Amino acid sequence: MNHHQIFLSKTLKTTNLLLSFTFISFLPTLTYAATSTSVSETTTSDDSKTINDSCKNIVTANGKYGRSRSTNYGVFNTNNGFGPVGNYSWFAFGQGAPYAQARWVEDWSGLCNDPDKNKDWFNKLKYIKLNDSGSIWLSLNGNERLRYVFDSRPYMGFANKKDSSRFLLRSQYGADLHAGSHVRAYVELINGAAGGVRQFGYQTGYQRSRINLQQGFLELKANMLGAKMGVMGGRQFFIDGPPSMISPRELTNVRQSWDGFRGYAFWKRFRVDLFDLWQTDLHNDRTAFTYGPNYNARLYGAYSSLALPSFYALGKKSQIFVDAFFLGYLYNSRGGPSAIPTAKIGGWEKGSTRRDNIGGRVSGNLGVINFDLTGIYQGGQFRPANNGDSRPVRAYAFNSIISYAVPNVPGKLVVGLQSDYASGGNYNKTKGAVRNFAVPYFPQANYLDMTLYLTTSNSVSTGPLITYNPTKKSLLKLHAPFLWRASTNDTIYGTGFTYPLRDNYSGGFIGSVPQFTFAYEIAPHLVLTNDIAGFIASNSLKRAGAQNSAFVMESLDFRF
Repeated sequence: MNHHQIFLSKTLKTTNLLLSFTFISFLPTLTYAATSTSVSETTTSDDSKTINDSCKNIVTANGKYGRSRSTNYGVFNTNNGFGPVGNYSWFAFGQGAPYAQARWVEDWSGLCNDPDKNKDWFNKLKYIKLNDSGSIWLSLNGNERLRYVFDSRPYMGFANKKDSSRFLLRSQYGADLHAGSHVRAYVELINGAAGGVRQFGYQTGYQRSRINLQQGFLELKANMLGAKMGVMGGRQFFIDGPPSMISPRELTNVRQSWDGFRGYAFWKRFRVDLFDLWQTDLHNDRTAFTYGPNYNARLYGAYSSLALPSFYALGKKSQIFVDAFFLGYLYNSRGGPSAIPTAKIGGWEKGSTRRDNIGGRVSGNLGVINFDLTGIYQGGQFRPANNGDSRPVRAYAFNSIISYAVPNVPGKLVVGLQSDYASGGNYNKTKGAVRNFAVPYFPQANYLDMTLYLTTSNSVSTGPLITYNPTKKSLLKLHAPFLWRASTNDTIYGTGFTYPLRDNYSGGFIGSVPQFTFAYEIAPHLVLTNDIAGFIASNSLKRAGAQNSAFVMESLDFRF
């Protein structure tokens, strides 16, 4: 471990101790504040005057006396809601209110003066004053997710399992401490339990975990140079990038987090995010509080967005965003994603690699037409583990989602087409450029394939993407991509898995993966989600040993 790595490790440990000390030190204040608030509410006849006096110094997420539940980033809040069709622009900090992917995105300070706050019992936990003015406050959050997954033949049957049943329970609880308007500390713990019959993948650290620190960071922020600026140091989610490349890995029991630093700045129509992060190492999942940085996997770079002036088109307000980014990957032979296939069936050449992703993205809406278009060039280098000659990387990818919001139908209906291209390589070559596009830290499954059988590496895919909200509490989604190999001289790549397909598989057509989702809020804070998918293999793939498969996933999600 070099001096930079030692410094980072010590910094993270110091940050965790600081967060724990800060949280414990405020507990007496918390008890007093809760008692004081109760007395005030029962002894004051003019509730509105009490609210105004106690909150007069609070500037909430959406301005003074606002009720927003997400931090106000102006125009960059436009596309932060749920949107599987044409609404993937999460802009730095993820999806927004009422419950965000990264829970620290939420801002519940508006509850300080919300006369309806007691209509939801859990609001008592969302804004807890720790001083008289309310400028120091604590927000608590939690998530219990029970999930059942059935796989008839996982990974096209190549996982050597049949009729696998997995039971997963994820418990996440967080505390978000705001000390004035410039300092914030966030801590989140996770525990993941997993069992089942003929289960698989539990040895990776993605499904099981004793109680561990999922996130823990200190944020310093201020308004400077006409922008909202801040720096975050410690363990955190990172999702600032195209969804085909970056995500917190929501499908698994244990989400992906990162150790390191990021800095951000939001102006009125321009934002920039700088980051240098190491992947959190989840392999030691049998001991509590043992997660640390994985120095074999690093993510660094910059992401910027320009919001063009809004305008009206097709009778509706329109907004277009133009992004430019650089995402750097470093990963070595400890992980399978760094290996490249060889001509031998089941053969792989291990090594380390650097992937330099330079890309652009245009997203937004033109009237009732939503779109998200991304192009990426991937350079870098591959270094064989046997000290052979290094090889340059020359790969590229294109992603697009175009959709139409159908008017004059009950509820909300959006019909779209998702198409993706990721270049493939040639396993017969041992010299020259490596041309397979690689995403080592796999993105969210629901972008392409919820089964995790397939990724965007060496693939061409296209198919309908339809969402329908018949009510505010329900969602129907259909995605049915058809897939081909981009290069018939390269294999097929799965999520964390590569298929031993070489000369016994010919042709480009892979098959199709029709996927259907139904989600319904059966009670406040409680959502039931049903996901059904099937892999239909091509005839050529079946001759090479692949099998069709059925996939069913049932999830019961409780959040506050």
